[in-house]
Amino acid sequence: MQDKKASDICVIDLKSLNNAVSDYFVISSANSDTQLDAIARAVEEEVFKITNQNPWQSEGRTNKEWILLDYVDVVVHIFLKDKREFYALEELWGDAPIRYIEE
Repeated sequence: MQDKKASDICVIDLKSLNNAVSDYFVISSANSDTQLDAIARAVEEEVFKITNQNPWQSEGRTNKEWILLDYVDVVVHIFLKDKREFYALEELWGDAPIRYIEE
């Protein structure tokens, strides 16, 4: 994500929450739909290189506003900046520890 200049990267640890849909959410922002797609492809390539796994589910490539890559235990969310502010996932999971990644 950082190699493709993703911004505001954070990791939300959901393991301690009851009924969480995953163990971790990784969230980042992109400045354009082109960058959004590039970040998603980079994540898929890097995860496949390390784990030999493709996402179980992938959504959002058509609209290019929010791409979700679901690896079951880890769900990656890549947003255009205005969409990230609108959906505010960090606030929805406010009880979970959030770690921000330095740029």
